Amino acid sequence: MQFDIDINSKHKELFLGARKLLFTYELVETKKERITTYSDKHGGVCHMRTMKHGIDIAFLKGVRMEDEFGLLTGSGKVMRVLPLTSINKTQIEYSINQAIKINSLKK
Repeated sequence: MQFDIDINSKHKELFLGARKLLFTYELVETKKERITTYSDKHGGVCHMRTMKHGIDIAFLKGVRMEDEFGLLTGSGKVMRVLPLTSINKTQIEYSINQAIKINSLKK
């Protein structure tokens, strides 16, 4: 399971720090075979996993998010990824707040 890989990786502390921040939003964690997802009462908000560089938080409706810090990556039709090598609470909260708001609109 990916969660087990994440908490045993060299980026364990980064993963657990971001996870703790996600939990402050009362998101529900679902451990899947290939990814760990986070959702609220409106559905999926994001998923997270460790990578070679650190961690990626992928926002499921990220294409609709603003990117004030210029950190989101990806060119797909819906999702955008926030690659992290450290915890910057301001930047992460900026993205999570947007993702939760967009998710609640259900467009």
